[in-house]
Amino acid sequence: MATARKIQPVDQTNLPFAFQRYSPAELKEVLRRMYLIRRFEEGAEDAYMRGLIHGTMHLSIGQEASAVGICMPLTDADQITSTHRGHGHCIAKGADVKKMFAEFFGKTTGYCKGRGGSMHIADVAKGNLGANGIVAGGIPIAVGAALSAKKMKTGKVVVSFFGDGANNEGAFHEALNMAAIWKLPVIFVCENNGYGMSTSTERSTAVHNIAERAVGYGIPGVIVDGNDFSAVAEASQAAVERARRGEGPTLIESKTYRYRGHSKSDRNRYRTKEEIEDWMEHRDPIDHFETALKEFGIIDEAGIEAVREAVKKEIAEGIEFAKESPMPDVADHERYVYTEAA
Repeated sequence: MATARKIQPVDQTNLPFAFQRYSPAELKEVLRRMYLIRRFEEGAEDAYMRGLIHGTMHLSIGQEASAVGICMPLTDADQITSTHRGHGHCIAKGADVKKMFAEFFGKTTGYCKGRGGSMHIADVAKGNLGANGIVAGGIPIAVGAALSAKKMKTGKVVVSFFGDGANNEGAFHEALNMAAIWKLPVIFVCENNGYGMSTSTERSTAVHNIAERAVGYGIPGVIVDGNDFSAVAEASQAAVERARRGEGPTLIESKTYRYRGHSKSDRNRYRTKEEIEDWMEHRDPIDHFETALKEFGIIDEAGIEAVREAVKKEIAEGIEFAKESPMPDVADHERYVYTEAA
């Protein structure tokens, strides 16, 4: 019977997984994408505060290593389903931030022509089947996509991202059971940031580790430090290889943390300032990865600063692109709402 297993901390006398597997250029691209996620969300937050964006948004600042690490072994043909906190997944899968900002601004140049907004961005060309405002809503969609991949023998792997709150939904259990029975090429990734809206997992989930629930479906359950890119990429690589071999799904629990509240209306009264500051100061995923890059001679401080400046420029250009893009025509309000059959 499968049991939940915990990936042990990397022995620093040996190179971590990521530094053995990926080239210096690939590792620098990882850093760029992590920065791009964070600066995109900070830019979106700033635009919201200045009244340029309306509605709400759910930020994943602090969770960048989880998104990039999970997507690292995936190809453009592989697919993902995402969540209401899905900007990082979208960028990790290769999205254009100009189109993402345009979608935020409700412009026709956005990924969904301004109809989707923050919680419903999709980028099918890169394999992103879309974010989902329904808790656990993307999990059965991923299982359906994986069933299609298996039946059509496409070789695709599907990743379903979801939060800790989703593991208590019926869709989670039904989807895992079906995927396990049919040995579907799907990877379930629970990004456990400790809180489902304002309720801690300690108060809402009976098991201590969500990955332990994999035992009930006879599939591997893996617990990983979601703020350690190398550890996340290693877990994802193993799960992707298992899926491609036809051995079925894996449940990965990526333990991470969000610095911001659940959404823009969250006043953050359910956790202490000290808790947030501790994560930011001691467990920040970008700081952690930068330290490793410098330690192993991949990049120096000047190189890191160049990455920061390039990302800053890309974000500024993305926001300007969104501001200058046209609004949808009222006469087209019924168009682009439903998918069209091929």
